[in-house]
Amino acid sequence: MKTKNILTGAMLALATISCSDLDVDIKSQYTDYPMDSEIALDARISNAYYAFRAPLNRRYDELLSLSSDEYSAVCFAGGWLDGRQYSNCSTHSWNASANDNQLNVCSDLLAGITNCNLLLRDLDESDVELSAPVRAARAFYTFLFMDNFGDTPIADDKLTQGATRIDRSPRADVARWIESELLAVRDNCPSEVNESTYGTPTCWMVDALLAKLYINWNVYTQDVTSADWNPNAANEKLNDCIAICDRIIASGNFNLSDDYKTKFMYTNGPHIKDFIYAVPYEATLNQGMMYARYRTWRYGGANGFYTTVLTPSCGGNFAMNPEFAELFCLPGDRRNDVIVGDPAQDSIYVYQYDPVSGEVTDVPHMYEGKQVVFTKNITLIREDGDLDVGADGTRQGYRSIKFYPDPNDYNVYSRNQDNDIPIFRYADIILTKCEAIIRGGNATNGDTPMSLFNQIRAYVNAPELVGDPSLQDILDERGREFLDEHWRRNDLIRFGDYERPWGFKYINPDNAKLTNRIFPLSQTVLQSNTNWSQNPGY
Repeated sequence: MKTKNILTGAMLALATISCSDLDVDIKSQYTDYPMDSEIALDARISNAYYAFRAPLNRRYDELLSLSSDEYSAVCFAGGWLDGRQYSNCSTHSWNASANDNQLNVCSDLLAGITNCNLLLRDLDESDVELSAPVRAARAFYTFLFMDNFGDTPIADDKLTQGATRIDRSPRADVARWIESELLAVRDNCPSEVNESTYGTPTCWMVDALLAKLYINWNVYTQDVTSADWNPNAANEKLNDCIAICDRIIASGNFNLSDDYKTKFMYTNGPHIKDFIYAVPYEATLNQGMMYARYRTWRYGGANGFYTTVLTPSCGGNFAMNPEFAELFCLPGDRRNDVIVGDPAQDSIYVYQYDPVSGEVTDVPHMYEGKQVVFTKNITLIREDGDLDVGADGTRQGYRSIKFYPDPNDYNVYSRNQDNDIPIFRYADIILTKCEAIIRGGNATNGDTPMSLFNQIRAYVNAPELVGDPSLQDILDERGREFLDEHWRRNDLIRFGDYERPWGFKYINPDNAKLTNRIFPLSQTVLQSNTNWSQNPGY
């Protein structure tokens, strides 16, 4: 179990302010929350910075991972069906009622925005070094809402001036507001990269968010749900994107020196040089990280590939789509080691993994006297939205062990893991600059698309290219590099690939509907904000 000298769990436990109802007078709420002690202030700052900690590892993870081509959410003779709330994500059949658990991450994002605004209301306006990171956090939550749910409330000073209703603003206006806000606060955010700033908004986090905003500029400022939208249209922000990437690269604060698999282990943290911005978790105090629960084998409790007997039950309902598993095919690629499976084979024998290193051993994974076999392909017992593989279908689909857990923590602390979740990585900056140049931006500093792309290939020991990558090469590389990091849907939309058939999307006859590029709002949020309308197509 790791310990970090960041804002502590004790501070986080002091209070958690949450509010998803923006159709209220915010000034009337929480007026007695203290500001007269360092502990109270730290707690409020924690509420602002880490408001998205809980949904990030569960409901947001389900919504983003299952709606991409990474996984299909299967059930086992009805086990883990839960009203199709998981399988709906995989078939793009979201229902504002049935999927309220997943879609209500929009409520969590609104709560994060509210936490930031409540804090900003009470801070000394002249203390820009304290307020700037809070504004950056608010811009981040606004970005996530806009990216996933389209039109977004620009909830800045309106909430502190007695507004009783806040409407959603057009997506393009929100994108421009996020840009202006980030540019305004960037130079007042911390520039230090160390244990004390880990998990908090720094100027480099602001830059990484700007780069993500700019590379997706055409998605956010045009009608991405229109048949006229062109993923390859000229992007006016490409050179701005490249300049931002160059600033991060030139800082010297980040690099690709970390071993790929090691940096996602339960021992990760501030020492990982690839992490620009990450959400820290601990199995004891800062809980909620439970990736292994859903990505392991259904019977992982029987001395499974995590070696130790996992005593709390395992979901095991995230079965990797065979189309996505095919990406992990490059000879020597270190990223191949984060999946339990071999895309060159239709099935594999499963072996246990060393609980310290996370590396595969030569000890067979046995169950009921036989070595466990996983199949690449997934076969349903019937063709419907349950995505039911039957009670005997638990071995279907390869699995991800990218965020390898400490098995003892998993057992002692009710499935909780120590693995921090990165949001922005240096590797993303390298590939973003590469993509921006390929899309028409000006190359800088002697970098070429090939040299940038091969930086990624080199550090994971994968074969390097002998020419510039295509856009398809970049999309495929991003799939390998950022598995389980919640950017795959974003990438698929930007590349115009979100309607491509994969997994069991075909079960939903409307699976290629263009309005699916934006999620519906949850029923909970619509009931709270009665002036809002559901997104088109739902």
